[in-house]
Amino acid sequence: MNTPADDEVEVLIIGPSRSGAGGVNRYITGQCRYLPERIRTRVYSVAVPPGTGLARFALAVLIALKQMLLFPFRRPPDVVHIHSAQWNSFYQSSWYVLFVALVWRCPVVLHVHGSSFDEFLEVDSLPVRSLQSVVFDASDVVVALSDSWAEVLESHVDPRKVVVLHNAVDVSEYDPSFSTSPVRMSYVSRHIERKGTRELVEAIDQLAEEVPIDITIASQGPLSHLVEDLADSRSGVEYVGYVSEERKRKILDESMVYVLPTYAEGVPIAILEAMAGGNAIVSTGVGGIPSVVDEDNGVLVEPGDADELADALRTLLADPDRIRAMARASRRRVEAAHSWETVTADLVELYDSLAPSSRETADAPPEESYASK
Repeated sequence: MNTPADDEVEVLIIGPSRSGAGGVNRYITGQCRYLPERIRTRVYSVAVPPGTGLARFALAVLIALKQMLLFPFRRPPDVVHIHSAQWNSFYQSSWYVLFVALVWRCPVVLHVHGSSFDEFLEVDSLPVRSLQSVVFDASDVVVALSDSWAEVLESHVDPRKVVVLHNAVDVSEYDPSFSTSPVRMSYVSRHIERKGTRELVEAIDQLAEEVPIDITIASQGPLSHLVEDLADSRSGVEYVGYVSEERKRKILDESMVYVLPTYAEGVPIAILEAMAGGNAIVSTGVGGIPSVVDEDNGVLVEPGDADELADALRTLLADPDRIRAMARASRRRVEAAHSWETVTADLVELYDSLAPSSRETADAPPEESYASK
């Protein structure tokens, strides 16, 4: 390491930071909270109002343009860390990457999130593919969430630039019960098609015909009416709607099986939180999920298949000892690889390698840089 341990590094974090936002917002919050004091962070939020429809889209565009116009008046930092996803998020991030790289001439970390970034990379549009290439070339480091996502990116990005940094949670905030009397299940995610809400409802409805069910379903969304109907018609199904972070942690601590039959993901922080709460995971083998869930701590099914999901849950619920072993394996795994203590050490190493004092004194050629490890 070329930067002395007591040297300060100022990092400007750019991303959708706002109250009540999703996993990227929680990651940004963790960055600011858990990085050591010598890594001084500032956040420039590029959040826009959620929702659909022409009026919402027009408002989002206007707010995004205002954010871009105001951005150049900020003080340049040592390193800029930009969180991005596919489509509109990437177009928005592109402006910041290019401004920082070409005008400020600061090192840029482009952190790729997003459940469908692989599809975005394969879009059949020359202008979009060209923009992707320019943005990746301008970035010093491109962060992937898992080894599988790194392989996806490396087909479009110089592999020497691609670095895997895991998503993280504060494991100390969770106190799992590991109780299987009864086996309690949970689902805490937005009620939308992509998250598999419809398949969850169908699978639980099937199981409720055969065995006693104990499941808590939280959050809300366009498909919440399906969950409400399920809770009204089946005993043992509790629908609690939107919950606070504290209430969410309590739900995950008390449950033993977390269900997320999602269609597309990066590496969901929701699953990491469930693992920290001591849950066996029943999910799908999409995106980076297989990097955190395997036969030791869960079961993976095909997305969109309610019958297979019901079969997996039926088999698991019949074996409480297996559930308990999986739950403990989940907790150990998240402690070892996805705690903020571990991830912040990787972030500090990355920032130190990019900070001006490190770059000016580095003796190693580019291919020996942090990004090539």
